[in-house]
Amino acid sequence: MNEIWTEKYRPRSLKEIVGQKEIVDRLQSYARSKNVPHLLFAGPAGTGKTTSALALARGLYGDGWQSNFIELNASDERGIEVVRGKIKEFARTSPIGGAGFKIIFLDEADALTSDAQAALRRTMERYSKTCRFILSCNYSSKIIEPIQSRCAVFRFRPLKAEDMRKFLRMISSREGVTVSDDAMEALIHIAQGDLRRSINSLQVAASLGQEITVDVVYQTTGNARPDEIRAMLETALAGDFMEARNMLDEIMISYGLSGEDIIKQIHKTFFDLKIPDTEKVKLIDRTGEVEFRIVEGSNERIQLESLLAYLVLVGEMKGHGPQ
Repeated sequence: MNEIWTEKYRPRSLKEIVGQKEIVDRLQSYARSKNVPHLLFAGPAGTGKTTSALALARGLYGDGWQSNFIELNASDERGIEVVRGKIKEFARTSPIGGAGFKIIFLDEADALTSDAQAALRRTMERYSKTCRFILSCNYSSKIIEPIQSRCAVFRFRPLKAEDMRKFLRMISSREGVTVSDDAMEALIHIAQGDLRRSINSLQVAASLGQEITVDVVYQTTGNARPDEIRAMLETALAGDFMEARNMLDEIMISYGLSGEDIIKQIHKTFFDLKIPDTEKVKLIDRTGEVEFRIVEGSNERIQLESLLAYLVLVGEMKGHGPQ
């Protein structure tokens, strides 16, 4: 297991990309016509933005794609000097091998400073005959409007469970790894539409043996089992604060979770509780406040226990216990 599976199984062509059919169809039409505008890829992590850029370059240039393609991570090189130096230097030179233009791929472009984006806007305009830009970001709102208006915008969505399941089954089959149905659902649940995260989780779990169970998945990914979180919340709603507190201790110690990790899982689990929506609103409002305090540096144990205490009070006022 020397290779990183996310790289080993990265799609090499547009038609192999998982779960983004509408986007792939548009990109394939660009590849066929050999004519590409400036592009902006926006969406959550692990949904295929970088893979799509690389696959498009292969479709346009064939085996010699690396001669006309450069990838820069804007979070590492985010200042105006980079735009005026490295980017401008690459953009102004002619493409190689008879290609119509080069491609500059700027990953995490939302990390570029405002001054750098302003300089980039002019560079995109000035060298459009010899170069095309593909900007990738998690939040398109952080890209200035003049750049957005110069780009064709592609919005990537979190992958559907069935697409992720199919791809993970393909990998496990090729690697000779047995994944139980419960473990597969756990991988998909943890990833929340992020295929890269699910593949990494699968590889880590596979490092412990050839058979992957749901317990192995949660232990290796640093996530508590949803049923354990739900049992803790239901115990608090039933009025047993000390038992809920003990369960919180057990979860944090067993899985090595931080307060932020726990609060995120608690937030997800609230929607599965069989309590009225009005109470869910109150609990989520309180959870948001607790999460903010933890992020700002408050003691996470005190904040999590205060949330459990609030659940106890809600349960006592409404007479709710586990359903």
